[in-house]
Amino acid sequence: MNSELTRKALAKVGNPNVLVNLISRRVRQLTSGSGALSRPLVEDPGHWGAADIALLEIIEEKVGFEITELTRPTAKKRKKH
Repeated sequence: MNSELTRKALAKVGNPNVLVNLISRRVRQLTSGSGALSRPLVEDPGHWGAADIALLEIIEEKVGFEITELTRPTAKKRKKH
C-alpha cells in the first residue's frame, strides 16, 4: 500500500480501525470479479493494486461510510411474583 495514500485516507476517515475495515471490505469487492462493485470507481487506476485503488476511492470520496455509536443494552428488571 502506498503510504502517502494511506495518510491522506486516514485524514478523511479519522479512525485507523475504520480505515482498515473500509479498505478490506472494498478490496474484497474489487477482487470478487463479479458485478458492478468489482469495478474501480476512480479514473484510470493503471497498475495499482486493489488496496491502493480502495485508498484512492476513499480520498476522492467515491466510497461512503457512516460511524454509529454502539450502546450497551440495558437489563430489564424482573418482576417479583
